[in-house]
Amino acid sequence: MSRIILCVDDSPSMRQSIKLTLAVRGYRIIEAVDGLDGLEKAQTTTVDLVITDLNMPRMGGLEFIAALRNLMEYKGVPILFVTTENDETLRARARELGATGWLTKPFAPEVLLKITRRLLE
Repeated sequence: MSRIILCVDDSPSMRQSIKLTLAVRGYRIIEAVDGLDGLEKAQTTTVDLVITDLNMPRMGGLEFIAALRNLMEYKGVPILFVTTENDETLRARARELGATGWLTKPFAPEVLLKITRRLLE
């Protein structure tokens, strides 16, 4: 059975890039357009990994991570924060809320794949 990854990003091209990189490696990707959409999808399908952006309409990445961590079934699920931001204060806040890893955009597909494998081990 393939591992399920929830990709939460308001950019269709970023979601497509992540999906193309990971789906060809056998991962099943569920896409969400923002934090609220991601939260709804996380409650209907249990996933093995969450990849989320920071700046999104309706609910941003930090709020999404906090809401997700409040759900019992997502206490231990890894969350990869993917953003153009590289501020250490923001990174610390994301970790404090429950982010497991951080990846700065743009990134090489091989780097995303390597981090994904490591987080799912």
